[in-house]
Amino acid sequence: MPNASKFDFAAWPPQLTEDQLEDLHLKATTYALAHGLLYLPVSPRPPLPTSAIHAPLSLLPSPFPRRLFEFSQRIQSTYNVLYSKIAMDEEFLDRVMGTEVGVGKVDDFVGQLWTGWKALRDHGDVAQHLQLGLFRSDYLLHESGQAQLSLRQVEFNTISASFGTLSEKVAGMHRYLHSSTGYFDVSPWLTPDNLPPNNTISGLAEGLAEAHKAYGVPQAQILFVVQPGERNVFDQRWLEYELLDKYSIKVIRQTFDQLAQSASVNSQTSVLTVKQTEISTVYYRAGYTPTDYPVQSNYDTRFLLERSKAIKCPSIPLQLAGGKKVQQVLAQPGVLERFIDATGAEELRASWMGMWGLDEDDGIQEALRRHHALVLKPQREGGGNNVYKEAIPRDERHAWIAMELIVPPEGLQGHLVRAEQTGSVKAEVVSELGIFGYSLFGGKDVVKEKEIGWLVRTKGKDSNEGGVATGFSVLDSLVLVD
Repeated sequence: MPNASKFDFAAWPPQLTEDQLEDLHLKATTYALAHGLLYLPVSPRPPLPTSAIHAPLSLLPSPFPRRLFEFSQRIQSTYNVLYSKIAMDEEFLDRVMGTEVGVGKVDDFVGQLWTGWKALRDHGDVAQHLQLGLFRSDYLLHESGQAQLSLRQVEFNTISASFGTLSEKVAGMHRYLHSSTGYFDVSPWLTPDNLPPNNTISGLAEGLAEAHKAYGVPQAQILFVVQPGERNVFDQRWLEYELLDKYSIKVIRQTFDQLAQSASVNSQTSVLTVKQTEISTVYYRAGYTPTDYPVQSNYDTRFLLERSKAIKCPSIPLQLAGGKKVQQVLAQPGVLERFIDATGAEELRASWMGMWGLDEDDGIQEALRRHHALVLKPQREGGGNNVYKEAIPRDERHAWIAMELIVPPEGLQGHLVRAEQTGSVKAEVVSELGIFGYSLFGGKDVVKEKEIGWLVRTKGKDSNEGGVATGFSVLDSLVLVD
């Protein structure tokens, strides 16, 4: 695995005057408003949008070693194949995530999903074996005491991997700021060659279009399952527009509550219809957290969609494959080789921190002994769920996994902007890189997979979480350094 040569992260960002910062701030926010880099404002909001605010953003791109960026892009295909094969391995998922011997025994949310999936299998009600994954693998730079930095994976996302489209917009914003101001020539690193292209919108749409094509009914539509009151709607709309403009594929947006009234599955053909329209692909931008299922009928709707002929993104098994417990079990000796070859396994392991389950022998005692250097992770997505250092809980320990803390470079700072604030805030930050990929697979085979783009989320170093939608971080892009 490559390592980065010594770039002085503590010297970033370069010095800017107050007038220069104000100029960048004005140009950045007006670009964002003009180019759909947007959120809906905080509630209350009218049923039809009448206003929007720019998404939280960074005025300058964050430095990232070029070789590590290229390495993360290269191994995404290996990750695409790995998680596709996990989702097709029922025995493995039953053992790791099920209610009999797996996580589902102690985690009610995981148990509900697994139990519903098991019931469908037992009754022969799985009509569609093709599955689509729109993935994102998240990384931080790590200082291990060596002279050079390395890359370490935070997590792998298999459901509702968001901010791909807005991240493309942020990269475009930073290129615009460079074109219009040259960033006032404050750094030799800020050149067009060091601002990598970002085409995530077309890549995500391509994955959905491949699933739609494989379904084989051109006039069918794609269903976006969304959360009520979604503020991050523009991140989803850009994908919808790309599908319509490039592939002539229409999108229907529905919440679980709406689908309880509008969705039906033909008992003979297993065709899913929503508002009398056949659905080729179900794309979940909801369903990843227990709060998306406040009543049992929401689970019933999820299982109705699961047993249909439509291709799911993700299916329940693919969602379960993204559980933190799976990430930890993969770190055990020999497990990766169940799914990929030894060369691929060696590359992926090189980007992992140490992990173990609290249900293992001495797992709890080891976590308590090393708690100042650990993060505990539950089986949850969406940000705001992990606990750190002395905050490690002492109840329900078996629902969590322990992972060694990644140590990012010290002293890196950024100029962060939020619509709710006046001016930018300069703060010490940590930047997290996400690499997107898609995989269309089924039965025992991967039909097509591809690395398709990237994002950067930058947060104040005092914040342990990285989710933009949860208010902990801002959207950012990269300046590549050697």
